[in-house]
Amino acid sequence: MIEMDGIVAKMKNQKINYDRVLKKMIQQWERSEERPKIMLHSCCAPCSTYVLEFLSEYADLAIYFANPNIHPKKEYERRAWVQKDFIEKFNQENGTNVRYIEAPYKPHEFMKMAKERGLTDEPEGGLRCRACFEMRLDMVAEAAVEYGYDYFGSALTLSPKKNAQMINELGAEVQKLYDVNYLPSDFKKNKGYERSLEMCKDYNIYRQCYCGCVFAAQAQGIDFKEVNKAAKEFLDTVETK
Repeated sequence: MIEMDGIVAKMKNQKINYDRVLKKMIQQWERSEERPKIMLHSCCAPCSTYVLEFLSEYADLAIYFANPNIHPKKEYERRAWVQKDFIEKFNQENGTNVRYIEAPYKPHEFMKMAKERGLTDEPEGGLRCRACFEMRLDMVAEAAVEYGYDYFGSALTLSPKKNAQMINELGAEVQKLYDVNYLPSDFKKNKGYERSLEMCKDYNIYRQCYCGCVFAAQAQGIDFKEVNKAAKEFLDTVETK
């Protein structure tokens, strides 16, 4: 398998352009007639939209929905349902075979990690987010090994609100712990984020108003009762169809 390290090594003394690294890897896949298997962590359907459209041309994909940070539980269930539903519709419309795999929902593990590291009062985008990214990248790397994938990565780099540089640096570190390659990315490049907004409209995808984390949501003034009520009503509706 083609690794990112050799490509990155040639970019000495400059900020690494992870979108460029990925494109060089794709070029090498095509030259060697490889079609790798990639498992991507996704936090929600919107982040996976453009990512699946772009990568499905070059690789066999699986979405790994592993998000113990999402609160409350009904909101987690809503986002998981929407993610799975989008993948099914995407496969039907594009003749693809993207796989959906969902990790067990264990919010206590995220809460324990945040409290033990003293991260509960960290601002959005700070050390708590870094630890959360690392936790989920570790989960998808472990799952990629278990299910026999060539690469692991994350759709999180699609979001302009997420630090793609940080995510890629963490992915490169997590890669050292597992027998699987990390897939570098900056999916918001090349108008990827704008395309994701278009696809959300086309597929009528629910777009949440907060990342999922209880601490960030509280700081944002999110009303969990309203979130829980809306999620429950949504799930009741789709389950009766």
